[in-house]
Amino acid sequence: MEAKSYIGGRQTFNKRKIYGISMIAVLGGLLFGYDTAVISGTVESLNKFFVLPFHLEEKYTNSLLGFIVSSALIGCILGGMSGGYLSEKLGRKKSLILAAVLFIISCIGSSWPEIGFAPFGKGDHTVLTQFIIYRVIGGIGIGIASILSPMYIAEVAPAGIRGRLVAWYQMAIVIGILLVYFVNYFIAKAGQEWLHDLGWRWMFASEFIPAVLFLLLLWFIPESPRWLALKGKNKKALEILTNLNDENSAKIEMEAIKGSLKQHSGKLLSFGVTVLIIGVLISAFQQLVGINVMIYYAPEIFKNMGNSNDSAMFQTILIGATNLIATLAAIHFVDKLGRRLLLLLGSILMTCFMFVVGFSFYFQSFGIISLIAVLGFVGAFSLSWGPVAWVLLSEIFPNTIRGKAMSIAVAVQWIMNYTVSSTFPLLDRSTWLVEKFNHSISFWLFGIMAFLSFLFVWKLVPETKGKSLEEMEKIWK
Repeated sequence: MEAKSYIGGRQTFNKRKIYGISMIAVLGGLLFGYDTAVISGTVESLNKFFVLPFHLEEKYTNSLLGFIVSSALIGCILGGMSGGYLSEKLGRKKSLILAAVLFIISCIGSSWPEIGFAPFGKGDHTVLTQFIIYRVIGGIGIGIASILSPMYIAEVAPAGIRGRLVAWYQMAIVIGILLVYFVNYFIAKAGQEWLHDLGWRWMFASEFIPAVLFLLLLWFIPESPRWLALKGKNKKALEILTNLNDENSAKIEMEAIKGSLKQHSGKLLSFGVTVLIIGVLISAFQQLVGINVMIYYAPEIFKNMGNSNDSAMFQTILIGATNLIATLAAIHFVDKLGRRLLLLLGSILMTCFMFVVGFSFYFQSFGIISLIAVLGFVGAFSLSWGPVAWVLLSEIFPNTIRGKAMSIAVAVQWIMNYTVSSTFPLLDRSTWLVEKFNHSISFWLFGIMAFLSFLFVWKLVPETKGKSLEEMEKIWK
């Protein structure tokens, strides 16, 4: 066995196997990032293809566009709410397989919403309902994967490297975002007219390959030993733990898991309400700082700064690259510096950068400083709240309530994501607000939320670095 010691040599683990199954699980994150960010390259095309033909008033036009762009998030909310239940009933592995199937259905239907009614590319704005349904289906897959991928990794990973491996999930999200930015960029280079007619379809269709790869690889990972123990399948759980760790470490970990399950019921509030509130607020603040506005609407934001379409699409790639580099830094530091320090640092940096972006729009003063501020905000988020929020959500909830509690926390995250993303066009495209504030008001609101996230972490969030999932339970007793 290729093994490695950690935490004073108390445990050894099979590095190759742990890393291998974690890399498969994080593909759920890659599809999460790919599916949510693919919309960024299609916003104007969807507006011309689906929205403008209805000839609505400005506020209804903006509301409909916001709904279309954010429609997948409705599915994310549903997936988030049901993911915990599915993980308890079906297990972590089967639930991830279900998510992969939903991804495949969505990418086919989103690119071909008239499927079953007309040939590819022959539909018009009247297939909007079908398009939204397929986006919602993909959102359900994202919602399920957003719970199950980090939860699964946390339940199989040793405590000494758990933060790093769960942070891989965020890195996979970032890679998915960056990958689809490149795909969108090269598709868009074929020309505006073709993009608005057919190109947007190929942006959605491009997700088919990673979705199928995810589905195939999931068959090769084991079930979570903690879920098996929760279902009374202790023999199988010990067998998997022994396969991933040395025999003595597996037995010690198995006893800790059984002890945890015996001491507490599966009632949601059996550990009190504090842990649930903290989990919900971690999820809420991760979205309220405005990161997904930068992801979903990046080309539109750069166009508002006076850039051409090609330039805006290229600068969107810079966001993806910054996202990736900062996430790699977070993976390096999360198990060394701890979760709290990274969150506090990220909150302060995001506050500063968001206010710079806001003032750039307010004074209509764009240039290298405004670009640095946008990239700096994305980098600060990716160093902190991006990966660390997922790490904490996978760690803080005790074994007996993890599925239910994560389901609530992640559902709240998607509700906040939907709220922020769907209301952004109302604020950013409002004639009155643009005349008064020059597109700045949204970014100032995000800056305020970033500062509030700093106060929240400072006052309420505990450090989880180096603690086993069972040791974490003592914090809430």
